[in-house]
Amino acid sequence: MKEFELKYGCNPNQKPAKIFMHDGSDLPIQILNGRPGYINFLDAFNSWQLVRELKAALGLPAATSFKHVSPTSAAVGIPLNDKLKKAVFEDDIEGLDDSPLACAYARARGTDRMCSFGDWVALSEPCDVTTAKMIKREVSDGIIAPDYEPEALEILKQKRKGGYNIVQIDPDYVPDPVEHKQVFGITFEQGRNNFEINRELLADIVTANRDMPDSAVRDLIVSLITLKYTQSNSVCYAVDGQAIGVGAGQQSRIHCTRLAGTKADTWFLRQCDKVLDLKFKAGLGRPVRDNVIDAYINQNEEDVCADENWEKYFTERPEPFTAEEQRAYLDTITDVALGSDAFFPFGDNIERAHKSGVKYVAQPGGSVRDDQVIETCDRYGMVMAFTKMRLFHH
Repeated sequence: MKEFELKYGCNPNQKPAKIFMHDGSDLPIQILNGRPGYINFLDAFNSWQLVRELKAALGLPAATSFKHVSPTSAAVGIPLNDKLKKAVFEDDIEGLDDSPLACAYARARGTDRMCSFGDWVALSEPCDVTTAKMIKREVSDGIIAPDYEPEALEILKQKRKGGYNIVQIDPDYVPDPVEHKQVFGITFEQGRNNFEINRELLADIVTANRDMPDSAVRDLIVSLITLKYTQSNSVCYAVDGQAIGVGAGQQSRIHCTRLAGTKADTWFLRQCDKVLDLKFKAGLGRPVRDNVIDAYINQNEEDVCADENWEKYFTERPEPFTAEEQRAYLDTITDVALGSDAFFPFGDNIERAHKSGVKYVAQPGGSVRDDQVIETCDRYGMVMAFTKMRLFHH
């Protein structure tokens, strides 16, 4: 297949639209089901690069959930404990512990379930049956993977009334080292960002505390590779082999840090017994439960504990989750990793990160206030490495 005609571009008025190879060669993909659109393919090709790099860097199966050209999360295949399985709505899946790929998907899709609603999935390995069963029951636009087990493919083809977008990519495809894009009819050219993110990138530790265990190295690598494919400015919190809070596309770095930190806090609070023990009514859909849990934790638009509301969702009226209770729970969290795609200009980013249990930080360095940022890290006993490598992505 040398080109594929799309229904339209980013918006319905943007026609014609297609994907093709400029050198006239075959596309490195097969469309096994559905008809992916312009934004679907943007998500597909960015997300595939992310999981491919995670697998290469850490030697573990990887998965990511993408929305609007940024990851909601990414993860590698580390087993989940019972509380985590319940928090991500996967405690009923048989064989989850036997499939590292399914574990990676459970983590990636379960981290920020509201933002993952209608996502694009990427897997570093051939999709197995366990992973396909989990994907089938989520609201999702499509998937890209290097291959599919026959039964897994049939399961996925049943989604969206048979219209689920399923793309297979050649895992050996290597893109041209120079890439192009057009903006306002003007062509931009640059070398691809082929910079390799690995342990050596974290060698320049600038804080008094220099103790960085292997688990922290792993989590910082997850964070930095996630940022490489996140719309900038961006900051990413990670722990236990997964990105738990991504702050994407903010003009101010502190806003990135706050946004990502709030998502990380919500991720941790979802695993609190007070949330896990909520008595939901039978038959309540997964997306509705996601919205209710988010409202319960963050006290946003709807007070789900109020007289006129709680009976719509629960069999027993829940006690409000107070700010004091949440703070006490979050104060028990530690060993979180934090990456940034450019330098931290002020120590306020570290102050905010500390509130979400951050102990390990990786950022390029190079601010005129680096000393202030290092001093703030030292105050909290954090370990910070200067990578000297910016990871902007637009």
